[in-house]
Amino acid sequence: MKKNVLSIVAILALSLSVLAQGGDEKVKTKGIPGNRGAEHIGFTVPNLKEAVDFFENVIGAEVLFEIGPFASDDNWMEEHLNVHPRARIPKAAFVKCANGANLEIFEYESPDQVKRLPKNSDWGGHHIAFYVDDMAEAVKYLKSKGVKVQGEPITMTEGPNAGVSWVYFLSPWGMQLELVSYENGQAYEKTTTKRAFTPKKL
Repeated sequence: MKKNVLSIVAILALSLSVLAQGGDEKVKTKGIPGNRGAEHIGFTVPNLKEAVDFFENVIGAEVLFEIGPFASDDNWMEEHLNVHPRARIPKAAFVKCANGANLEIFEYESPDQVKRLPKNSDWGGHHIAFYVDDMAEAVKYLKSKGVKVQGEPITMTEGPNAGVSWVYFLSPWGMQLELVSYENGQAYEKTTTKRAFTPKKL
């Protein structure tokens, strides 16, 4: 009898374990199966050499490799990249930016190319934010490199992101970038166990 009870307990424990794993599995596979997060951010610049120099020597990114050229006589570029069929990529660079997502930087030539950067208010408007440990030190550094910083850092004092300090700055070709820091966390963290991704300190 004792042996049977132990067997039943073991089966129940195994069943609960399987159910629990199944529950976890549902959470893990919500959305795209196997999705781990943003691996890289891709964007197009007017001059790849200028952009790589800025990200490498001002931002501090590490150039991993360059690829290209890419072009096609058929509709491959349109079919796979959603660009003009005669669009051409002379070269692209893949760079690692400290502890966050990688950056894939393109230089394009295309018959229908729009040579104007979108504003944040435009469809497709965007910016890349870099987490820093010391906002004042980071701003001082950017200014010493001749980088245009848009105003002074702002610290949020209300709302779920209270505690966040941020400031926008511009690349030499006008792309909008941002510094962000929150040494003591953000207000939303007090009301939930959910956490946004923050690059770990190197």
